[in-house]
Amino acid sequence: MRRGREEPGRLRGEPPPRWARIAPAVALVALVLAQALTPGDVELGFFLAGLPPVAAFAYGAAGTAVFAAVVLLLLGLPSLGVGHARGTDLATVAVVGVLSVVIALVRQRRDAQLVSVRTVAEAAQLAVLPPVPERVGAVRCSGLYRAAQRGTLVGGDLYDVRAGPHGVRALVGDVQGHGLAAVGTVAALLGAFREGVIDDCGLAAVAGRLDRRLVTDSKAASVEHPELFATAVLLEFPPGLDLVRIVSCGHPPALRLRGAAVEELVVEPGPPLGLGLAGPPPAVAELPLRPGDQLLLHTDGVTEARDAAGHFYPLAARVPVLARDPGGLVRAVWQDLAAFTDGGPHDDVALLLLSVDGSG
Repeated sequence: MRRGREEPGRLRGEPPPRWARIAPAVALVALVLAQALTPGDVELGFFLAGLPPVAAFAYGAAGTAVFAAVVLLLLGLPSLGVGHARGTDLATVAVVGVLSVVIALVRQRRDAQLVSVRTVAEAAQLAVLPPVPERVGAVRCSGLYRAAQRGTLVGGDLYDVRAGPHGVRALVGDVQGHGLAAVGTVAALLGAFREGVIDDCGLAAVAGRLDRRLVTDSKAASVEHPELFATAVLLEFPPGLDLVRIVSCGHPPALRLRGAAVEELVVEPGPPLGLGLAGPPPAVAELPLRPGDQLLLHTDGVTEARDAAGHFYPLAARVPVLARDPGGLVRAVWQDLAAFTDGGPHDDVALLLLSVDGSG
């Protein structure tokens, strides 16, 4: 299942809504009819002069020019009974029409530049955090990501699932801050994780690699905010074993769905990444998996979301009901969370559902 998040096409901009394109034509017809139904001493035709500037925001230069020409004809031909513009009045309407065409031309060029910039930004963000595939090795994946900053695909949350020589490993994390300001840290952590999947034989070693990455970046003179840290949970599905290994670095606990029961997988937490993992490496917990088990990982943008009364979103209590949704659990959780918060939380949200072949 593709990661649910803002559709890429929305970042590129959309054409004007249909009503914006229809409105100038409707106003043109309405004014002509109104003029025909009013007494001869009441002239409404000059209101037509305001239509070309309005059309410039919904039509291109050619369409705006057509509106301007139609308005000039209606006002300049007394036989049509719409207007009786002469001399300077007609010249003024003509100037307004020409300026409207110029506005439409400038808007078209600006929109083309904006589409180009947003397309590049979209490609860059998708390169940092590509969609999670439906399957990685023996692990089935379903994810959802929502960035708090409107118009972006990537924020301060991250997740990834990768196969390596030591099995399939997964990461869900939440870096300091959110929005585009946190994307650099997200990219650094994901790069370190993907290297660790291949090079490090233990899950604790992967956590140590991520920690060193943030500590090093914090000391760099080029980093604007040196206090970099992140919470994270790492999972490992070793090949041929019905178990999962978990390392928690100050992150909210994962949920295990076993039939109708939902429980938090409480493991001994280590400190958040970026604070320097002094002393012994973080504890690695091993938990057995049974057929039908699913693991739901999330960031605190889910559990710290509040409703209008200030109550936190009860994820663990809602999952048993939402798991029956035919559209999928992660999609159902997001829809329920959006309804709970009346539009969605104001923080980045990441959800990742994992299950192993023969386990749900």
